[in-house]
Amino acid sequence: MSIPAIPQRLTAPAPGWTVEADVVVVGSGIAGLTLALRYAGLDPGAKVLVVTKDVLSSGSTRWAQGGIAAVLDPRDTPAEHLSDTLIAGVGLCDEEAVRVLVTEGPGAVRRLISAGARFDTDAAGELQLTREGGHRRNRIVHAGGDATGAEVQRALVQAIQESEIEVIEHALVLDLFKDAAGRAAGVTLHVMGEGERDGVGAVRAGAVVLATGGMGQVYAATTNPLVSTGDGVALALRAGAVVRDVEFVQFHPTVLWLGEDSTGQQPLISEAVRGEGAVLADAEGIRFMKDVHELADLAPRDVVAKAIMRRMRETGADHMYLDARHFGEEKWRTRFPTIYSVCLEHGIDPVTQPIPVAPAAHYASGGVRADLHGRTSVPGLYACGEVACTGVHGANRLASNSLLEGLVFAERIAADIHAERRAGSGRITEAVHPAQGEAAGVAHPVPDEVAGVAPDEAESAVRPAGGEPLTDDRPASLIDPRARARIQGHMSRGASVLRSQESLSAVAKALLSVRWTPVAVEPCTESWETTNLLTVASVLVAAARSRQETRGSHWREDFPDRDDAQWQGHLDVTLTGEGLTMNYRPHANVAMPAHTIDDLVAAGLEPAEVSALIDIALREDLGEAGDVTSIATIPAGQIATADVVARADGVIAGLAVAEAVFARLGVSRTERHVKDGERVSRGDVLMTVTGATRDVLTAERTALNLLTHLSGIASLTGRWVRAVEGTGAHIRDSRKTLPGLRALEKYAVRAGGGVNHRMSLSDAALIKDNHVVASGGVAEAFRAVRNSYPGLPIEVEVDRIDQIEPVLAEGAEEILLDNFTVDQLAEAVRLVDGRARLESSGGLTLESARDVAETGVDYLAVGALTHSAPALDIALDLRGN
Repeated sequence: MSIPAIPQRLTAPAPGWTVEADVVVVGSGIAGLTLALRYAGLDPGAKVLVVTKDVLSSGSTRWAQGGIAAVLDPRDTPAEHLSDTLIAGVGLCDEEAVRVLVTEGPGAVRRLISAGARFDTDAAGELQLTREGGHRRNRIVHAGGDATGAEVQRALVQAIQESEIEVIEHALVLDLFKDAAGRAAGVTLHVMGEGERDGVGAVRAGAVVLATGGMGQVYAATTNPLVSTGDGVALALRAGAVVRDVEFVQFHPTVLWLGEDSTGQQPLISEAVRGEGAVLADAEGIRFMKDVHELADLAPRDVVAKAIMRRMRETGADHMYLDARHFGEEKWRTRFPTIYSVCLEHGIDPVTQPIPVAPAAHYASGGVRADLHGRTSVPGLYACGEVACTGVHGANRLASNSLLEGLVFAERIAADIHAERRAGSGRITEAVHPAQGEAAGVAHPVPDEVAGVAPDEAESAVRPAGGEPLTDDRPASLIDPRARARIQGHMSRGASVLRSQESLSAVAKALLSVRWTPVAVEPCTESWETTNLLTVASVLVAAARSRQETRGSHWREDFPDRDDAQWQGHLDVTLTGEGLTMNYRPHANVAMPAHTIDDLVAAGLEPAEVSALIDIALREDLGEAGDVTSIATIPAGQIATADVVARADGVIAGLAVAEAVFARLGVSRTERHVKDGERVSRGDVLMTVTGATRDVLTAERTALNLLTHLSGIASLTGRWVRAVEGTGAHIRDSRKTLPGLRALEKYAVRAGGGVNHRMSLSDAALIKDNHVVASGGVAEAFRAVRNSYPGLPIEVEVDRIDQIEPVLAEGAEEILLDNFTVDQLAEAVRLVDGRARLESSGGLTLESARDVAETGVDYLAVGALTHSAPALDIALDLRGN
């Protein structure tokens, strides 16, 4: 008996009808509808077609409870959001993709609000922001308490219905077809209805966008709706596209436990409940998270899910409890009305009872590999939202980043398609993905027990009515729909939160047997969905078996540790006539120890950017010949230990950066004796390094250049902070930084106890005198900003008392008082009376700092912190033999 391979095409009748479109979007969640609306706005004359598996308002977006994460609080920064995301992603996030997310995200959310989405606000009309696991700031906007997805879906559906965008509902996408050059040319789909468009049809389109959501239904218990059967990932595989990191499936830690036999879509208890103060406990009431992670119950999701599973094992329980009884009935009814209602429906009153919870399949961090513009490895095919792997989530998604990713990358895809069409090329070139240019991966076929044997030849062509044949010689077959429950059961038992070689091998064997059926399988929705589930399950298990480590949402019991040396990389899978082929691609990250990377990320710094800066500095220092003195005088094999020593009192900043310099040159043995932000005295040893003597001395100058400069900034900031201590005022910086060093210098300010102002010109609008002149007045300048960037914070600089009242009337959130005397500052504080934040800038000295702070201003802006701070004297002393 031969076992059929994973099919490269779904068996289906020939298309009976054809439609044409400029862009076809498959999916109607936040990603698909945002993209369709955005593209229609960019090209009003284009035909945009949305096809959706259910009705327009169905899908995963409407089930999202928590909210959307974005930097909307002036006290928050994109750097902090980036840091939290990278930490959650456990070393596999694409830093550039995350940077795009956190910097473009706030504007995307504001545009969503302008499009009609109504988020919860406080009594003053300001957005209510909450916190979820892994976030160190309140940055989650929400709607209807815990019905954010439903409100977002409502607003987008209404906008679609008011547009000229065509929609085909109840349409299951089947396969991609390509032109003679291999470019995506459209899709086949089956419409489950009656009338003009019924049965199998074809859509011809210049660009195809997959926004089909996730694959949670591959497991028996999931938070995903019934439509989430991995259709987009399976289609992309059959089309030859690269699929990346599908082993990283996030299991939401707090799903309402309905009994061990409960299957299908399970009610989610939003992470925002813990963000508002709920705690996890076992049956004895013991709060086990406080001993697991510094953020306790607000740790990243993978940490919480693993802790729950461990506690369940230890206690023999099949669930844990989420205790929020202290909320009281009013808070439950107003902040979490949906969850409250669901709990009551299942006989649980969260006002008087702890809620039984257990992890369940929730979100796929991997998917169809896509670049920063959503382009996949198949020209003309794009992927957006949960179906895509943009690199934003790494090994574990940070809470509430998913809806934001859908918004941001949908807009980017729309812009990319529009630019290509305007260029008139008629062809969208293949993406240069971040993985390209990395060290070459190692390709290997997946073992037969997962991938199967070569398929038999099958029927060959897609022939849409009224059009030329669309040749497709790929073999087709289907999986018996009765196998669906078996696939889900096997995946939940052996490939869910807890995995091992033994359990995964058992699943692989079971999936292999599922492919065989004693009867002919007829084409229908059930068999197509089951085939898709079998396809994505096979890829997931193959990747999970290959990744022999524990990282993020992939937890191997037999390999319980993270292994950066062997596994800080991606698993790319493609499907061919020979079965599945897997490539390991080393992550395009920095060559530095894992703890150094973690420390840089925790400091809000991008390791890749630090690495690039170090490369530039080393090229300047070494030239073509290298460190000729060390090469000439020191034997190649000599090992030495050296101490990095303070030669003056001050505050330290940049130890991880200096450590990265040493690591770049092969000196990986370092020991820090102090922490950034600590005050040190002359003679204190800051760090000890051991390695090849040549390498230590070659790295010395670059390491000390950065360390002395950053420590000088931290030391100067510390003096200013101490000068205003107890007044309530904060010392903050400006954009007067050295080119390329802004992130590092602003970090040094934070290490010294200061706070950061804007990182860039896009963080907030700052209206100065020249803007007022150019726009024709203060009111005109305000209106121009509001029209172009609705909801963006607006700051204004004034140099006279009489300018304050007019800018307050226009709605300034922050006023910068330039070169005001102490008396004028005091008068300004009285005049504003808390209606806006106030900053004093210009003419400040350490001697006058306290007098200025005691006027009641919120900030003292000191440009000298970054542009003229003297370096702190630090040296490297080589120990004698």
